[in-house]
Amino acid sequence: MAKFSVLSTFAAAAITLQLLLVPASASPHMKYVDAICDRSHDQDYCVKTLTTNPPTAAPIGLNPLAEAVMALTIAHAEKTAAFVAETGKTDPTFTEYHKAYLTVVADLKSANVKLKESPDTAHYDVRSSTDQMKRVEGLVASKNDQASTTLKEMTVQMEKLLDLAASAADAVDDDDENIHRRV
Repeated sequence: MAKFSVLSTFAAAAITLQLLLVPASASPHMKYVDAICDRSHDQDYCVKTLTTNPPTAAPIGLNPLAEAVMALTIAHAEKTAAFVAETGKTDPTFTEYHKAYLTVVADLKSANVKLKESPDTAHYDVRSSTDQMKRVEGLVASKNDQASTTLKEMTVQMEKLLDLAASAADAVDDDDENIHRRV
């Protein structure tokens, strides 16, 4: 009798383990994540970011996921702009960086508004933000102080998020193969 109990406990544990190890791509919402991440330059980063951030972890459709990606990107741009503004109080060279980040915030907010009606335009707005980040990278590249190092790291993160936002806008584009994924 004890042997049967041990075997049934082992079988239950094995079944539970199999259920827990089902790949994330088997979940229904992963088709939306995949629609975005397939367009991303860093697909591993994309999947990790979209499946671990609460607003993007369980999307109910492609458009809501794209909006959540835009919101995540805007939040990072605003956080970085605030950091740059604060640092600019003691280091006037940060004024140029602040202008660039304010432009990025405006472009991203514009893209978010245009996402449903004109995803091509939204995609363009996001990509123009990438140009601003390249400008910041060039301006801060030779600086080695702590604030500049922090800004460099925040800018690298911003570029990754801009790639996700551009991929999201591209994924909701009406003239592509993902029209069947929209909700």
